[in-house]
Amino acid sequence: MIKINHKWLDVSQIQPGIASTKSLEILQLLAEDSNVFEYRNFGDFNFEIQLRNRVIEAAFALDKSDAEFSTLEESECNNQYWRLSKGGTFTLQPGILPHAALVDIFINGRLYAFECGTAIVVTFLKAILDLIGPRNFDHLFSDLFLYDFRPPQNMALIIHQGRDYLPGDCVYFKNPDHDEATPEWQGENAILLGRNLFYGHGIGITSSQGIIDELNSNRMPNATISAFLTDHIIFLDSSFYRQFQINIPRAKPDHSPVSLSNCIVSEIGPKIYLS
Repeated sequence: MIKINHKWLDVSQIQPGIASTKSLEILQLLAEDSNVFEYRNFGDFNFEIQLRNRVIEAAFALDKSDAEFSTLEESECNNQYWRLSKGGTFTLQPGILPHAALVDIFINGRLYAFECGTAIVVTFLKAILDLIGPRNFDHLFSDLFLYDFRPPQNMALIIHQGRDYLPGDCVYFKNPDHDEATPEWQGENAILLGRNLFYGHGIGITSSQGIIDELNSNRMPNATISAFLTDHIIFLDSSFYRQFQINIPRAKPDHSPVSLSNCIVSEIGPKIYLS
């Protein structure tokens, strides 16, 4: 269920083509959820939809980048942009702008290798960059580093337990019977791309069962407990990043397919309608 400025949002009148298929899917899942998602205004609501779409786009882009999966100790990077410690931490080379170093991962992915936690952080960062622009991004992440799933300063996250998965969420598949000799197979962080479609770094784009099957094929001998999707969910705090969104002049409204700018917003009594 969705509330905007204390009024319930009705999305039943939105027709296909007004918003992207992915945006409509996110809208429907939010509306059908028993939890109440509240926003101060339509702009904040639209920003979250855009942010989730950007996360999904970034996940597809990272999958296509040829960046490989590795353990922290075997991580690799482009030395022109990053310094790599023996423990697997990426820090910026002197004089390199944070946004440029991040974008290089997607351009020269073949020079990079990292584990799935780092991949989630990279995906989230790319989504933020695409919405707030290089200048704001460089200001927020001036001390950017990458290491496992340790968020850099100013990466605002919302973490909760539940089964109310939404496209753009980071979820976690646990592998209880993994071989202790290969701790990298103890689980998989993944981005939900849509209904039963996930991106897991090193596994690729597949269904939940596809990720579970891959994890199950990397268990200790005589294992009996299957890998499974947990109820651990992480997403970016859109309310924090909304304040840094690039202003768009009225003469040039945003009609990109990931936004809801083409929708007509109507308020009737206690409800808001999109059409």
